[in-house]
Amino acid sequence: LTTVGAASRGTLARVNATFDERLGAPLSWWALAGLFGVAVSWTVVPAAPPAVALALGLATFALGAAALWRWGSARITVTGGRLRAGRAVIPLHLCAGATPLDADAARLQRGPLADARAYLLLRPYVRTGVRVDLADPRDPTPYWLLSSRHPADLANAVRAGSLPASD
Repeated sequence: LTTVGAASRGTLARVNATFDERLGAPLSWWALAGLFGVAVSWTVVPAAPPAVALALGLATFALGAAALWRWGSARITVTGGRLRAGRAVIPLHLCAGATPLDADAARLQRGPLADARAYLLLRPYVRTGVRVDLADPRDPTPYWLLSSRHPADLANAVRAGSLPASD
């Protein structure tokens, strides 16, 4: 799932750090989508032929599954000197720091301590995360707040990639 490595090519070279995580929905959410399809079928049975009820239930499950697949397809990667979170990409040299957040700290960052200007890639079924502070004076975004099941690994990869390599 994650690897963090270093390679030095001089004082201007950056550390080669990699990380890859897909924020897939948990199995319980998939089960709920199936139960919702069953509920739709049972609701329609008294008013429609069983084949119609079954078709509506399957269609409901298919729509729910498509939504879960899309929702859970968000990826966070650190590779090639860049941090990619969903569709957003930032060079690692513009990252000022990365802090892994346990469940309580992540909850505070999402709520009372939140900044409306921050970039968020959050999933409600992932309780931990990482705060990545930015160092670009032209960017009004002060930080990125990212859900992650492996916050220490992600934070280490961002920190390793944002620091100049030493000789």
